[in-house]
Amino acid sequence: MTSSIIRPADCPPQPWKNGLGRTREIAVQPSGAGMDDFLWRVSVAEVDSAAQFSAFPGIDRAIVLLDGDGFTMTLDGGRVHALTTPFAPFAFAGEVQVAVTLAGGPTRDFNLMLRRAQARGEVQVWSAPGRHRLDPAIALVYCARGTIATTAGTLHAGDAWRPDDDRLTLHEATLALVVRVEAVAVESTA
Repeated sequence: MTSSIIRPADCPPQPWKNGLGRTREIAVQPSGAGMDDFLWRVSVAEVDSAAQFSAFPGIDRAIVLLDGDGFTMTLDGGRVHALTTPFAPFAFAGEVQVAVTLAGGPTRDFNLMLRRAQARGEVQVWSAPGRHRLDPAIALVYCARGTIATTAGTLHAGDAWRPDDDRLTLHEATLALVVRVEAVAVESTA
């Protein structure tokens, strides 16, 4: 196994920050960073009951339904978003209070967190088969369905890759979640 490929077995489950659910951290930058000092973080969470999301002040978040019927998110007690369409990213601020109600049984969702003052980013969904070029802002590729050929090896559903090259190949019926992260320009006070 190449160190740039992350397999599900490499990511043991851990409790959410608030203890009300489980997540598997796929990657964090800088490596080894904790909840208070990461620049960006990617995880896959398991949601099996109605719960409050953990609060992350100063963090921008994007969530993508991977498996299950999804859930309804109530943000700050008012705005409602139904996260019920698989592979449709939804962005929200980490300091917002989020309560979820399951639409059916347990779900799994992909999460990107970015420290707002230092980074901007997004989750893109790629499904076109064939060869793709990666720009330098792509920090991680997650295989949600199918297989992806990389210079480090083949990704199967649930595998992730920290790119060490600028190309990959999506096979037929493959779906990739591509994480883009760019540093925020710091304005000079001079």
